[in-house]
This record gives sequence, C-alpha cells and structure tokens, in this order.
Amino acid sequence: MDQAGDAQESRAEHPDGYWYPENDSAIDVLTALRTYQAAHGDMRRRMSAGMDMNTTDLAALRHVIAHERHGEPLTPLGLARLLRISGASSSKLLDRLTTSGHLQRVPNPHDRRSSVVVATEHGHTEVRERLDGLHVRMQEAAEQVPEEVRGEVAAFLRRIAGVLDEESTSDAPLSSVTRSPARQRPSPHRD
Repeated sequence: MDQAGDAQESRAEHPDGYWYPENDSAIDVLTALRTYQAAHGDMRRRMSAGMDMNTTDLAALRHVIAHERHGEPLTPLGLARLLRISGASSSKLLDRLTTSGHLQRVPNPHDRRSSVVVATEHGHTEVRERLDGLHVRMQEAAEQVPEEVRGEVAAFLRRIAGVLDEESTSDAPLSSVTRSPARQRPSPHRD
C-alpha cells in the first residue's frame, strides 16, 4: 500500500486523532475513550428523551438518587452546584421535575429552615427501568478487564477526569494551553 493509502487507513482507524502523533499506541486508548464518551452522551440523550425531560433534568434526578443511596441529603443549592447552574435555573428545574412527579422538596431533617430534594417513587421507578439492565451489562463488560489491571484502568480514567476538570476550571482559553513539542497541533494551513 502506498503512503496515501497508509495515511487514509490511519485516519480511518483514528478519526479523532487530530494533532496526536501517528503510530502512538496511546491514540488507541484515547480514541476508545472518545468512542465511550460519544456513546455515553447518546445514551443519556435517548434516556432523557424517553423520560420526556432534558439531559440536565436527567442529571439532576441521577444526582438526587445517588445522594439518597449514600444517605447524604441534597439541598437545592447543592444540586445547583453539582449541575453547575445558577440558583434561578435550579429553581426552574426543580419546579419542572416536581410538576412531572420525579422529585419533591421536603424539609431538611438536619435544619428545618431549609429543604432537601428527594426522588419520588415514580422517579426511582423510571430510572431503575431504564438503567438496571444497562448497569448489569456494563458491569459484565468491566468484569472482562483482567483483575490485575483494573486498578490501573481506574487510575487512568481518574487522571483523564482530572485533566478535564482542571481544564473546565481554568480561566485560560483552550488555545493558550502549552503543549510539549511532540504534542503540538500542526497548523491546519500548510505553506
């Protein structure tokens, strides 16, 4: 195969390669991660559409249920912070999810002057119906990762999450991020 064919095949294998150097085995890992991110986003959009709510509302419901499972009451302000939305937006979101029967506000058991957000039985049922089978299949897939490397895989995913979190909290625009010479993006315009 000629060089043009090799380059085309490389792009087909790594369509999201962007500025990554060719023949870098880490590209396969990053491409797989991007494939997962896209599939996860698509699944969340389908799930929210099936529940007749937007993805932020679905995320709110998931956060509330997760906090309930851990015995950590979630206040409206705490929910707004988790969703990275304003208090006003959170109030509108809670109104929608209360009206739809997914959430309710109840007095805070630790401070009667405030309230906490809890999922209704309807909210729990809808999430369970849509996610129980998916979670079983995801766990089965995770169990196929050899046990001796699961810690390394989990650590890698946490490092990637840390990189993304650092970027999301940075005041610097993406274009000003300094890259090592081997990782710099080639100019899209060739002279």
